[in-house]
Amino acid sequence: MSAESTEHALSEDVVEDRDESGTADISPVKSSAASRLEEEGDIAADYLEELLDIADIDGDIDIEVRNGRTYISIVAEEETEGLESLVGEDGEVLEALQELTRLAVLSATESRSRLVLDINGYRQERTGHLQKIAEDAAASVKETGKPVALEPMSAYERKIVHDAVADLGLVSESEGEGNGRHIVVSAD
Repeated sequence: MSAESTEHALSEDVVEDRDESGTADISPVKSSAASRLEEEGDIAADYLEELLDIADIDGDIDIEVRNGRTYISIVAEEETEGLESLVGEDGEVLEALQELTRLAVLSATESRSRLVLDINGYRQERTGHLQKIAEDAAASVKETGKPVALEPMSAYERKIVHDAVADLGLVSESEGEGNGRHIVVSAD
C-alpha cells in the first residue's frame, strides 16, 4: 500500500477522546471497517499480482481506500499491450477481472467486496465519457420533453450516469435485465 493511501486511511480513522479536564487526546485508531478494507486491498493486490506474474505482464498495483471502498489500480510506466488486453473491448475483460478479484476476496474473508479495479486509467477516462453521455441525454430531454433510453452498461457505469443526471436536475431509472440493463433519463 502506498504511503499516501495509508496516510489517507489513517486520517479518516482518528478517534478523539477527552479526559476529565476536557483536553482532547487524539490518537490514530484503525476502525474495523478501515481495517477490513485494507485487508481486502491486500488480498486483491496479492491475487492480481499472481495473475500478472502468470500472464507475464508488467504493471504496478496501487491500493487506495476512500469513501468506504477499496480502489485497486494497475498501471504501467510504458504502454504495455498486455495491460490493454486486461481491459478488453468496452472494458469487458476489466469487468470480469474485477468480479474474479471480488471472488478471491470473498473466498479469503467470507465477506462480499465492493472493490473497484482500474487498469491504466480506463475507468477514469470512461467516467468522462459517461458524463458526456449524461449531459447529452439531459439536453435532449430538456429540448424535447421525451425520455431518452441509453445503451446498456455495467452497474458501476450506471451509478456514474445516475449521479450525473441527478446533478443536472433530471431523473434517471434503470430498466431491463442482465446485460440489457440500461438507463432511461426523463424530466420527472
